[in-house]
Parts: sequence; C-alpha cells; structure tokens
Amino acid sequence: MESFVHLRKGKTPRRAHADLEGQKDDELGRGGFTGRTANLYRREDPTAFRAKGPLRPRDVLSSELKPSDATDANGAPLLMFSNADCQVLLSRRAEAMPFFARYVDGDLLSFVHEGSGLLETEFGPLRYRRGDWVYLPKACTWRQVPDEPSTWLMIQATDEFRVPPAGYLGRHFPFDPTLAVIPDPQPLSTGEGPQHEGGYEVRLFHAPIDGVGTTSLFYEHHPLDVEGWRGDNFAFTFNIDDYNVVTSDSVHLPPTVHLFMQATGVYIMNFLPKPAEGVPGTERTPWYHRNVDYDEIAFFHGGSLYGIPMPPGLISHAPQGIHHGAPEKARERARRKFDDYRSVDWQVIAVDTRRRLVPSAEILANDLGQHA
Repeated sequence: MESFVHLRKGKTPRRAHADLEGQKDDELGRGGFTGRTANLYRREDPTAFRAKGPLRPRDVLSSELKPSDATDANGAPLLMFSNADCQVLLSRRAEAMPFFARYVDGDLLSFVHEGSGLLETEFGPLRYRRGDWVYLPKACTWRQVPDEPSTWLMIQATDEFRVPPAGYLGRHFPFDPTLAVIPDPQPLSTGEGPQHEGGYEVRLFHAPIDGVGTTSLFYEHHPLDVEGWRGDNFAFTFNIDDYNVVTSDSVHLPPTVHLFMQATGVYIMNFLPKPAEGVPGTERTPWYHRNVDYDEIAFFHGGSLYGIPMPPGLISHAPQGIHHGAPEKARERARRKFDDYRSVDWQVIAVDTRRRLVPSAEILANDLGQHA
C-alpha cells in the first residue's frame, strides 16, 4: 500500500542511499523512479550473475557496428533496437546525402557523438557539432552534408517528442529553449544540390511494407524551396553544454531529474558533468536497480567517473526486470576517493522505453557478452 509513511524492517541505513556500511543498496521501484519504491539492502552484488536465454543485458561498442551510410553515400543508418513506440538507430555518415530524407513514422531526435556539418532543412540551414541534439519533426524533409565523418545516435518516436513539464522548477528547468538554435528560411533554387535523371529524390523512411522500408519521390523543383514559416513545430539543435544539471549535496538524485525530452513510451535523459555529492557518507553512484517498468539504453559520450575513463561510444542495454548499475569496484573507489574528487565528469545519453526493446541482429552479433 502506498503511503506517506514508509515502512522500515530489519537492518537499514538511517538515510536513503547513504551510510551503507558494506550493504548493497538495491532499489525495486515502479514508474521509473517516480512510483512506489522498496530499497533492499543486500549482502552481495546483485549484478554478479550469468544469463542464459534472450533476456539479458547487452553491451556493444558502436565503433564495431557498420551502418551502410559509413561507407556508401546512398546508405542508411543501422537499426539497433526497436519496439512499437520507437526505433533506436546509429548513423556514421561520412559523405553528403545524394538524396533528401523524410522520416514519416515519427519525430526524429538525434545526438551528435562525433563530427560536424550542415543540415539543409525545409525550415532553413542548421549547423551541427559534437554534443548537439538535432530535432527534426515527423515528415520534415532534410539533407545531411558532413564536414567530417559524423556519428549520430538517432531515436525515432512513433509519437511526437515534447519538452516535459517544468513542474516546480518553472523557468529554471534545465532545458532553456532560448538557447536552442532555430533556423531562418533560406530557399534553395532548382539547379542547386543533388539531382538525378528523375529529378530531386526525397527518400521516405518508413516501416517495411511488403519487405521494403523506403519509398522515393522525385521532384522537378528543389524540395527545400520554403521562403518563410511560422508556428511551433520546427527543426532545431541544442547542445548539451547548455543543459543545466539539477543537483543535490546530500543525496544522489534519480535519473528522472535529468529528463530532456519525451514521447509516449520514450524518455531521453542527459547525464552530464556536475558537482559530486558532498555530505560524508552519501553514495555518489546510482544505486543498483532493475527499473521494472522500463528498458534502459545508455550511450557513453565521454568523460570519466572519479578518475575512471568512460568508454566513448559504448552502448549498454539493460532490459526491465534485470539488475544493473555501476560495478562494485567503481562504488568502492568513489567511497575511497571521496575527498579527492569534487565533481562527476561523465557524459552519458540515456533512452528509457516503457515497452521492451528488441535488439537487432547486428546488436546480438556484436554483444561483448559480459553476462554470458
């Protein structure tokens, strides 16, 4: 029964997520850290297991994955995970698109892990750089022209992405919309850009129909001929350097406070550099958990955790119901080095989904097998 007064049984620390004295802090909670919660204080590390069967954590180095757009200008991003609410893809485009793209099944939100370049969109040109979030509305026509090979983590939601409610933070919400880069219209004329014998190709990306996942439209005129626009549905970029992190000195806050954007069943979070918790005894690393209502994907962008480098480009998938969390040696180091570090320098992009994610064949083939 949910109640303001929580029960306490057996040997427990006085404060939540603090003063563990050798116990392992394991949270069993509902609603992605916002619902009913039980903190279980265990003797042993709950992530010390081997898995037999399809439901297991997966860890993959993105550098080992081979999207076709990495070597072929006509190629496409690689599907990594999917469910009814979203697709999670990886792009490593090195050359300019010889076509224009239009994702017609949902909004597209992409994180720039590496590279820089130009996006030509119906709303106008947008420059992108490392650390940018790139938002493209459903069915927006666009073309990517990289300055250098560019690695993108891409999330296409079936529903539209929206900024979450600010709640009590109000205008101090971490995502300041005045820092988003919004394009000005710059119509392109017929004769500019890539053309084929059939005209300008606009390639529609969609769920497979009779086994085919793209449809091409051909225009005689340039498809990016927009002279002006108005409204509240538009493309933009936003860099993680401009995201304000919510912190606490006395407790490690749940991942939900770092929510950036959301769609039905899909939640995007930024875990970024911040001051470390300073009250002695406070645990500075996320507690063990099994996030029973959400699958989690962590994309490691860079940084370090108390002197331990984060592996850039690592993609970690934790299915709902299975324990995960920082390894015990990292927790012990954080306690031992409490007075040596005043900040957490990690850069991790998180994608949580309400429905179970299905890994693609490429993910299964490149799994590092850490729980096999």
